[in-house]
Parts: sequence; structure tokens; C-alpha cells
Amino acid sequence: MKSNPTVNRRALLVGLAATPIAMSAVAAAATESQPKLVVTKDPNCGCCGAWVDHVRAAGFPVEVVESPEVNRLKVRLGVPQSLASCHTAEVGGYVIEGHVPADAIKRLLAEKPHAKGLAVPGMPVGSPGMEVDGVENDTYDVVLFGAEGQRTFARYRGTRQV
Repeated sequence: MKSNPTVNRRALLVGLAATPIAMSAVAAAATESQPKLVVTKDPNCGCCGAWVDHVRAAGFPVEVVESPEVNRLKVRLGVPQSLASCHTAEVGGYVIEGHVPADAIKRLLAEKPHAKGLAVPGMPVGSPGMEVDGVENDTYDVVLFGAEGQRTFARYRGTRQV
């Protein structure tokens, strides 16, 4: 039996043409699987944008609100002053304060603990958005906080859980 090379070439071309469409659908499905993060940041802060890139790369759709009044939002949402950082996000009924790794946010959303949210106080070197070439990453805690107090939810060195 003789095969028809024209049909094979045609099938290959159709398949290649469909590949970008299929890949776009896969990327869209991955993004839709995570709830939207609404990030409020100061318009003059660059590291917040790098953190937004980190959570987007992890599959979260993100809406960015730039406001010089981000501290008022922190107070309204109940972020303790001792846990404050440079930006505040809201996702799935939780508050995310500072440079929290996307994996910790995913775990929070999966486990659904009774809490207000997660925070990485300050701006630890190596945390998502705070990477500095040639500087050793800090080890830092991701803190779960709420009405029942505060506790360590996870510990990271850079973007890797330890």
C-alpha cells in the first residue's frame, strides 16, 4: 500500500498551525485555575511589579491598583503593623502582605485555614521580587495571621521552601 505524501504534509501543516491555538488554550486554562489577585501598591515601587510578575508566572491572574494610600488599605484589612511590607494583595477572601511566594499562596488557598492572611514582613533579599544578583538570599518566615494570632506558615530561603 502506497502512502500519499501530500496528505501527510497537509496533516503536518494543519497540526503545526493549530499548535499556538492549543498552547494558548492551555495557558488560559492554567491562569483561570487560580483566583484573581488584586494587588494594591505604591506607584513608585519597582519591587512590587517584580512580585506581580512572580505570581503571574505561577498562574494567578492579577489586577494592579496603584495608590499612594496603600497604608490605609492595610489598616482597613487588619494587617498588623509589625507584618507590614510594601504592597498588599487580596485573593480568595485572604490578605497577602508583602513578598509572599506564590507556592505559599497556593497552599493557603488549598488548605483554607481560619485566618486573615499571609505576610512576609519587611523586604527579605531573595524573596519573590527582591532578588539581588551576587547577594546571598535571606531565610525568612511566611506568617499566617488573624484573630487567633500569628504563627509561622512556612519558611523560605529565596523562593525555595526550607
